[in-house]
Amino acid sequence: MAQIKRSGGKGVRRAAKSQSRAAGARRARAKTTGMVDKAMGVLPFSEEQWSTIWLTIIIGGAVGLAFVIANLAGVPAMAQAQVAALASDAGFEVKHVRVTGTNRMDERAVYAIALAQRDQAMPQVDLEALRTQLREDLDWVKDARVSIQLPSTLAIDIVEREPHAVLEKPDRLMLIDAEGEELAPIAAADAGEMLRISGSGAAKQVAPLDTLLASAPALGPQVEAAEWVGNRRWNLTFKSGQVLALPEGANESASALVKFARMDGQNRLLGGQVATFDMRSPPRIYMRVPGRADAVELNGSQAVRVADAGTE
Repeated sequence: MAQIKRSGGKGVRRAAKSQSRAAGARRARAKTTGMVDKAMGVLPFSEEQWSTIWLTIIIGGAVGLAFVIANLAGVPAMAQAQVAALASDAGFEVKHVRVTGTNRMDERAVYAIALAQRDQAMPQVDLEALRTQLREDLDWVKDARVSIQLPSTLAIDIVEREPHAVLEKPDRLMLIDAEGEELAPIAAADAGEMLRISGSGAAKQVAPLDTLLASAPALGPQVEAAEWVGNRRWNLTFKSGQVLALPEGANESASALVKFARMDGQNRLLGGQVATFDMRSPPRIYMRVPGRADAVELNGSQAVRVADAGTE
């Protein structure tokens, strides 16, 4: 006699559980997809940009993996070459150069240096070497921030030097910054009211000169030119055309300038008849008036006539 087997309740329950798990998975996927879509909708990227981002991540991961494997194999040069080849094949090479931060200098000089990197694979671009070359070859460049922006842009942000004064050279006028670095030639008509500096080695004394003028803030704006004499001291020329000869030494010259500022505040020396104030022999001050063969010496509260002291 044939036997008939009845399907038990366990089979039914297993089928029900399987269907329930599948439904739960579908709901989870739908929820996750919705959250991802919502997040992508909030971020400011188009669908094309998202495709580029994911492609960059995937290819970048593959390039990184190849580099790690080659290094573990003990062939770093091969690793670099392989990474460069993969990056180039994937489109990660310099196709565009973007320069920012150039206000006074000619940015074409930056492009001339940067474009030597064109068509190079991104991993082969030596950013630090390029930064150093920009600083050394271009007078206006104080610093440069160099970076790569995948997939194909080399970004260069220039930090320019600031014009600070005009250096009078035997054959031309040069703009210099606060560190005494020469920037570019300038015409006398374009120099305006910028401070003019002259004398052998004067460019290296710009910072000490700034410190000196800062000791007497009321006089600083009235100084038109400064001559570094004998590589040891300053002659200051004011906008009135009058000259102040200062003594040697940072402290001595600062003390003399402060003393002169105090006297000018009390007696209005600037704008008067005196052409030269000689303070090279403190505490004495010699004043020369055009048309006179002698000078007036101020020593304390007394004023007497003395021989013309000059300003050399």
